[in-house]
Amino acid sequence: MFFISVVRQYERAVIFRLGRYTGTRGPGLVIMVPFIDRGVRVDMREFVIEEPKQTSITKDNALVDVDFVVFLQVVDAEAAVINISNFIIAVRNLATTSLRAVIGDMTVEDVLARREEINSRLQAKIAGETVRWGVTVTSIEIREITPQHDIQDAMTQLLTADRTKRAQITESEGQRQSAINVAEGNKQAAILEAEGVRESSILRAEGSRQAQILQAEGFSIGLERIYDVAQGVDSNTMGLQYLEMMKQLGDGQSTKWIIPMDLASVAGNLSSTLAGISGGARSESQDDGSANGES
Repeated sequence: MFFISVVRQYERAVIFRLGRYTGTRGPGLVIMVPFIDRGVRVDMREFVIEEPKQTSITKDNALVDVDFVVFLQVVDAEAAVINISNFIIAVRNLATTSLRAVIGDMTVEDVLARREEINSRLQAKIAGETVRWGVTVTSIEIREITPQHDIQDAMTQLLTADRTKRAQITESEGQRQSAINVAEGNKQAAILEAEGVRESSILRAEGSRQAQILQAEGFSIGLERIYDVAQGVDSNTMGLQYLEMMKQLGDGQSTKWIIPMDLASVAGNLSSTLAGISGGARSESQDDGSANGES
């Protein structure tokens, strides 16, 4: 007489004959001998274990409540039945203790900010233990992390202070940048002003130089013309100029004069010239008288 059992597609039957493991069967029809063979059904599908909130202490002695789920699957039905009495309870307890160990190595700020790292570390710790049970942990996901109320209040104050600090830093950075921009503008303005003053000074100096050059050239041309005219002036003309000068001195209010030494020679020449002119005039008069007497 045989006992026929139907094993579903997602199940495996671990068969024991008189308490000794004889093999894993399924899916399909499994024939067993009553009272001699005994089969244990193992679900090979992936399933999830939901853990309630677990209170853990962080590295900085803060209390946090962590709610997480574990996804696992049996990959070896024989090990899941023979090596562990209840792998589900074992995985749950292992996940809880591993979570507390991971949380204990982190500060509360890291716990709140680094969920992915916590998930990875938990999965690595649990997977290393469950492999000998024929179970693999496919994923661990933390659903919620809730600090205690006093920690939440402290964190709220810390966040407020951090936002205030960042606002002050941003404001001071803006003021610093504004001061830099103003100073840079003043610097550029001073440079442009100095450049303008320099260019203006250069232009004024160039204009003054050109004016002096033109004035010197005009003075030189005037001297040349005076020199050319002076070449044609005889001693008589110079004597007359001296006499004119003496006349002007005599009409003035001065009581003392300084007369050049060569004025006497000029006056002598002028006197000789005037005497010659007078003698010539007398000779012409005598000649004219003689002519009139003879006639």
